[in-house]
Amino acid sequence: MGEQKQEEEAGFQSQSHPIFIPASWSEAADSIAYDSSSSPPPIAFICGPKNSGKTTFSRQLLNTLLNRYRKVAYLDTDVGQPEFTTPGCLSLHLIDEQILDLTILTLKTPERCLFFGDTSSKRDPETYLNNIFHLYNYFRMKFYQSNEHELPEKTQLPLVINTAGWVKGVGYDLLVEMLKYIAPTHVVQIRISTEDKNLPTGAFWLDGNKKGQVNLIEINAALRNSSNRSMLIRKDGRLLRDARIIGYFRQCFPSDMNITTNKELADALASHPPYEVPISKTKVMHLHCQVPSSEIFHSLNATIVGLAVSSRKPTESESCAPWCIGLGLVRGVNISKDLLYVITPVPRCNLENVDMLLQGFIDIPACLLQVRGCMSPYMSADILPAN
Repeated sequence: MGEQKQEEEAGFQSQSHPIFIPASWSEAADSIAYDSSSSPPPIAFICGPKNSGKTTFSRQLLNTLLNRYRKVAYLDTDVGQPEFTTPGCLSLHLIDEQILDLTILTLKTPERCLFFGDTSSKRDPETYLNNIFHLYNYFRMKFYQSNEHELPEKTQLPLVINTAGWVKGVGYDLLVEMLKYIAPTHVVQIRISTEDKNLPTGAFWLDGNKKGQVNLIEINAALRNSSNRSMLIRKDGRLLRDARIIGYFRQCFPSDMNITTNKELADALASHPPYEVPISKTKVMHLHCQVPSSEIFHSLNATIVGLAVSSRKPTESESCAPWCIGLGLVRGVNISKDLLYVITPVPRCNLENVDMLLQGFIDIPACLLQVRGCMSPYMSADILPAN
């Protein structure tokens, strides 16, 4: 019963213990932030096996870089356990303030986001890579280019790239492709005590004649702090994903509204007025699968979708991948009225350009489906127009 209660309240409870950062980690972060040869600013790529501390080190590096730079860009490539967004998203963030508690996971509005629609890259590694390259190209174009035609006040930003812990097989191949394409100035490889789970030592992604062109830093995972507690943020992956989704849709309501449990949130969502989305004006894209045309809109019912903008014109520096501005929960479909009913915390003013719904494999947490006294939590008689 205790474990069930902990799971049910996963989105509203957080246990925080002080983290002890080893001297080797601080030295590594300092060497990147204050590298005298790093002009333009550093592009740091963090890699290592699962539960090695990549996220913790990435936050430490962010804080260190913010001691020198006004803003730091952060590219999150972990679709299963992203740093600042919900699962299934690949995102680029601009961070302008330090993260004071390295143990607390927070949601932030990204500078740019792409909805991959799955918690692993295994299903579609090619699209996964293309999305990452698309975000990186955007970073280069907006925050890393500098020439005589640029405004003199434009500041180039450092970039931290956090990666997933899949380092074997296809996961290894994906890392190699990312490293070759991005060509970071610094690569931080975190190694654990189980040697066969680590990446190869050295600049494993480079040909022999290019090994001197990158600053490679290898550090050991810091498994214990001064109190002999694990310093890594180790949580059940499914619970962590559910907690992020729960936290995201909690934003549909004012922060001072008395919602303290998942049960209360489920009830609130069941009675929350959704937006009306005209079916005839909305394109639906099913990611990683095919759905019969007769079932396209019925398949959306009771699902989480990416709210995307597909109408922009691609340029030479951008592909046609649709930017995602947030997630929505499809609470009902009415074909006869040409309407979808969607709940989202995205502000109304930001929804005007949304013309595409992206459906993947991001499930609604089970605790949000269990609304007492309601046969279906996905219908409401009180509907708000989207425009």
